[in-house]
Amino acid sequence: MEKKKLRIGLIGTGFMGRTHSNGFNRITNFFPNLAYEPVMQAVCSRNEEKVKAFAEQWGYASYETDWRKLIARDDIDAVDICTPNDTHAEIAIAAAKAGKMILCEKPLSRTLAEGEEMVKEIEAAGVKNTTWYNYRRLPAVTLAKQIVDSGKLGRIFHYRANFLQDWTISPDLPQGGAGTWRLDVEAAGSGVTGDLLAHCIDTALWINGGITDVSAMTETFIKERVHTESGQVQKVGIDDACLFHCHFENGSLGLFESTRYARGHKALYTFEINGEHASLRWDLHDLNRLEMYDHADESIVRGWKSILVTDGDQPYMDKWWVPGLSIGYEHSFVHQAADFLKSLETGEPCSPTFREALQTQKVCEAVIDSAKQKQWKDTNVEWPC
Repeated sequence: MEKKKLRIGLIGTGFMGRTHSNGFNRITNFFPNLAYEPVMQAVCSRNEEKVKAFAEQWGYASYETDWRKLIARDDIDAVDICTPNDTHAEIAIAAAKAGKMILCEKPLSRTLAEGEEMVKEIEAAGVKNTTWYNYRRLPAVTLAKQIVDSGKLGRIFHYRANFLQDWTISPDLPQGGAGTWRLDVEAAGSGVTGDLLAHCIDTALWINGGITDVSAMTETFIKERVHTESGQVQKVGIDDACLFHCHFENGSLGLFESTRYARGHKALYTFEINGEHASLRWDLHDLNRLEMYDHADESIVRGWKSILVTDGDQPYMDKWWVPGLSIGYEHSFVHQAADFLKSLETGEPCSPTFREALQTQKVCEAVIDSAKQKQWKDTNVEWPC
């Protein structure tokens, strides 16, 4: 059977551009039964020398230096947005009006208002869309979702998650520019809330349901930094650290923490779920394992057990190696790319859609508002949506 083609136009050649490109490049080898296959049609970045080299390295047939020209091309079916947060809305809305499918890196937007406008325009255009919350697609995380959905844990009491890094501790680190735009509030919208906690929130919504209200606190430890573009010392507007607790619609309590000031932690993302009958926990540093405590076990052997998620009957693993051999971070993007292509075949949405990602944005905005006003804030999350 001749495969249908999905011609990809990638915008952005940084770290996320590499992960997405690798994801699409692996499809033919490891997901050969999909009805659609990706075609690396064009990539876009402002620096012609760099984007030309990127196109050659990752197998793109052509390149552009203006994203508007890429969107206007008739040989592009889907636009993949891997740019800083301040450009997500403009690019996505233009792509929707041009009738292109859209894949957008997380977070959906800088602000809730931007996100709402994106959802409005994308849904009005009726184009296929998804947001790259890739951690959902790690097999152990997907397995956790399946176990919770099965009812094995019973009533859920607690959901707790953290995401800890240490890369911004130096006061000499600038804000703004290609490498450190995440420290510039105009480019990023927020700090760890939109960058790291957004991942935790998306996973929590997906596994444990809607978050109704939050109480938060944030801190900016280094108040001023040199801005790369101006060379001037400017006020830092992003949150360096954030903690919040919350209520879920199912009656459980949530506790979330993120910081870029946890010396010794490069990317410690963990979650734990405590239920009436059992508990689960997961750690990105050991991403192929899911730990489980089941109170139904016989008392003399009851305790936390480690589940190595590498068998062919576990999520996604039938596409990879033999049992016992692990996969990595990059495979989560392969899985999302495959799921997007599969959704073209089935007609089903590829979750998280823009509307689902907007619910994460609602929680993020409520967290920031709660911290500023020092009071509980309703999220107005609609889940499922």
